[in-house]
Amino acid sequence: MQDSLLKIVQLVNEMSPFLLLGFLFAGLLHVFVPKMVYSRYLSGHNFRSVFYAALFGVPLPLCSCGVLPTAMSLRREGASKGATVSFLIATPETGVDSIAATYSLMGLPFAIVRPVTAFLTSLLAGTLINTFDKDNPNTPAVTTEHTTQEKSCCCHSHHEESKLEHHEEKSCCCHEHHEESKHGGFIGKIIAALRYGFIDMVGDIGKWLVVGLIIAGLITAFVPDCFFEIFKDNTALSMLLVLCIAIPMYICATGSIPIAVALIMKGLTPGAALVLLMAGPACNMASLLVVGKTLGRKTLVLYLLSIISGAVAAGFIIDQLPAQWFMPTMMQTACCVGEISWFNWTCTGILSVLLLYAVIQHLDGKERCCCHE
Repeated sequence: MQDSLLKIVQLVNEMSPFLLLGFLFAGLLHVFVPKMVYSRYLSGHNFRSVFYAALFGVPLPLCSCGVLPTAMSLRREGASKGATVSFLIATPETGVDSIAATYSLMGLPFAIVRPVTAFLTSLLAGTLINTFDKDNPNTPAVTTEHTTQEKSCCCHSHHEESKLEHHEEKSCCCHEHHEESKHGGFIGKIIAALRYGFIDMVGDIGKWLVVGLIIAGLITAFVPDCFFEIFKDNTALSMLLVLCIAIPMYICATGSIPIAVALIMKGLTPGAALVLLMAGPACNMASLLVVGKTLGRKTLVLYLLSIISGAVAAGFIIDQLPAQWFMPTMMQTACCVGEISWFNWTCTGILSVLLLYAVIQHLDGKERCCCHE
C-alpha cells in the first residue's frame, strides 16, 4: 500500500505543472474566444461544419458531462447532426488541460496521437451521420422535451437553483460570463480567465482526477505485475476487455490518464491504453442517453461505431510501432519521488490547495454543474 501511495504522489508531481498550465490555457480560451464563433461555423449540413466542429472541440476544456448541453445548444442554433456529434466526440476525448497532462505522464507521442485520433474519429462520425442520417428539414433541431432534458442532463441536483435565487434566469447547466460584467476591460477578462481555469475547471474535473489517481493507486497495489501479459498475443481481446470497462464508465479526459499509466505498468499494451483514453471520456451512460433521445437511435449507433472503430484502429497502429515510444514517462526515466524538483512540489502544493477549495465548496453546497458554455 505504501508503494501505491508513493506512485500516486509521483503521478501528481509529474502532472501538476502541466495541469496548472492547462487550466490557465482553458481559462484564456473560455474568455477570449466568443461563443458566437462556434455557432457561426457549425451551423451547416456539410463536411465543413463537421471539420470545424472537430477543430473547435479538440482544445476545448469541457468534461464528458459539460459538453452535452453545449453541443445541444449548438444543435438548437442550427448545427447539423454530424457537426453536433463531431463536437460531442472531439471535445471530451481531449482538451488543452488533458493534452498537457498526457504529455507530462505519457510523453510526446501519446500527447500527439491522442488529439489526432480524437480529431479523425470525430470527422468520421460526423461524415457518416450527415451521409446516412440526414436531418429532416421539416423537423425542429431539438424539441421542447429534449431541451428540457438537455438542461438537466448533468445537474447534480435541481434544488441548487433555489440556493441561487438571484440567478434564476440561468439554467443550472449554463455558466455565463458574469465575471466579465464585474470586471471591465482586459484586466477583467484576465481575472475571469483565472477564475474559470483555477476555480471552475478545477471544481469540474477535480473529483474525477482524484478518482483516477485513487484507481491508479489501487491498480498499482492489488493488480499483479504483468497481469495483462496473458493478452500479449491477443491484442484484440485486450482491447475488447478495455472497451467493456470504458464505455459505461464515467471518467474525464484528464482523470483517465493515471489509470492508463497504471495499466501500462501492469502489462497492458499502449494501444489498448489509448482505447481507454479515447472511449472512456466519450462513451458513458449520460452521453449515450442524450444522443439517443435528442438525435435518434441511428445517430447513436453511428456515434458508438465511430468511437469504437477509431479508438481500436489507432490502438492497433500504435501496437505495431516500437513500444518504447509509448511508455509512460516514469517508466522511461525510472526516477523516484525524491528526485522531483522543488518546482514540481510547489505546483503540487498549489494544485492541492485548489482541489481542497473545490471540496470545501462542494461540502458547503456551492458546487456548480459541470456544464459551461
